[in-house]
Amino acid sequence: MSLLSWNLHGNGKSIKDGEVVKPDERLAWPLTIGVGVQHIAAMFGATFLVPIITGFPPSTTLFFSGIGTLIFLALTKNMVPSYLGSSFAFLAPIAAAQASGGMAVALGGVLVTGVILALVGLLINAIGIGWVNWLLPPIVTGSIVMIIGLNLAGAANNNFKAAPVTAIITLAAVAIIGAVSKGFLGRISIFGGIIVGYAFAATQGDINFDGVKAAKWFALPTFTSPSFDTNAILLFLPVVLVLIAENVGHVKAVAAMTGKDLDGQMGNALFADGVATTLAGAGGGSGTTTYAENIGVMAATRIYSTAAYWVAGLGAILLSLCPKFGAVLSATPAGVLGGVGVALYGMIGVLGAKIWIENKVNFGDSTNLLIAATTLIIGIADMTWKSGDYSFGGIVNGTLVAVVGYQLLRALNKASGKAS
Repeated sequence: MSLLSWNLHGNGKSIKDGEVVKPDERLAWPLTIGVGVQHIAAMFGATFLVPIITGFPPSTTLFFSGIGTLIFLALTKNMVPSYLGSSFAFLAPIAAAQASGGMAVALGGVLVTGVILALVGLLINAIGIGWVNWLLPPIVTGSIVMIIGLNLAGAANNNFKAAPVTAIITLAAVAIIGAVSKGFLGRISIFGGIIVGYAFAATQGDINFDGVKAAKWFALPTFTSPSFDTNAILLFLPVVLVLIAENVGHVKAVAAMTGKDLDGQMGNALFADGVATTLAGAGGGSGTTTYAENIGVMAATRIYSTAAYWVAGLGAILLSLCPKFGAVLSATPAGVLGGVGVALYGMIGVLGAKIWIENKVNFGDSTNLLIAATTLIIGIADMTWKSGDYSFGGIVNGTLVAVVGYQLLRALNKASGKAS
């Protein structure tokens, strides 16, 4: 099929029991638009949460999210239905880079991450994905994902202490919404908690709405150029490994759902996400990744049409053109961020454990146990090593231990005849 044409599924108005809408099919356009809006709703909470926490312009992040999704669909030839939203893996390095050099330096790190990821995609297209599976076994990827979340515990604590009552109400709202809500609302419990905490803070007079009043209803997003600092860029290198693991996992999930062999698109998917992240870094947006939230929508609806994702991407771009909407989100107070941070950063850490569990990592193996244990302590304690003008924080050092340490110990296992 051509890039912007799809076969009509049946009569386009209904789906028979047991049938699925394939990536190269679509329903009637009104129904397709409805599914696309559902994808926007699914990605919205998480995609906006990253700029709220980092202080990046939310509208700009949404703009590049929509652009990135369209690029992803085009470069994967409409074969991989996915939405590119803000990646939580960038939270820690962005926070560290902003503290030392401001937003422009953080954007430089995002841009370089995108370039490296795009090169990895091209390399996979050239020689296959076997080397990725060798370099990043589950024990390594799980450990890296865990420290990216748990390294942010200090930031969550600082925001929490800024307004403890608001933080507690926000955290309680996240927990209650997640506990009692079914379906979609349960999936966006963190964003729901933000709304509750935001409303409470507003009633207490803790929010400055001057920026909201001054913002226009319609305008282009705010664009910011990156600057480059070697120290800051080093903070982002572990994110490349996480984005590889996320994309590979999500493409495999889509392949399982659609019954299509998408291994041939794995390199294209990584290249596309790299290009999207590079563009975001060049203009002021957060780095992107394929979204599990939207994979969940497909699992529920069994509609895998890429046409719906084109609608979602275009819809995100249109929403980004309302600065007043972005200003409301930018006004989110510290107490709210503290409440959701406690939940969110912990959830990211638990996702690392989920990788271990799903892949049945053997912790009876002393190498696996040591790599996980040392990586976690280095990352959580933010153990930092300085050499001249260069500073290597806990996430960088923990990642080095996980990747390099694992391969060295496995080589010693093999040399000693211990390897199973």
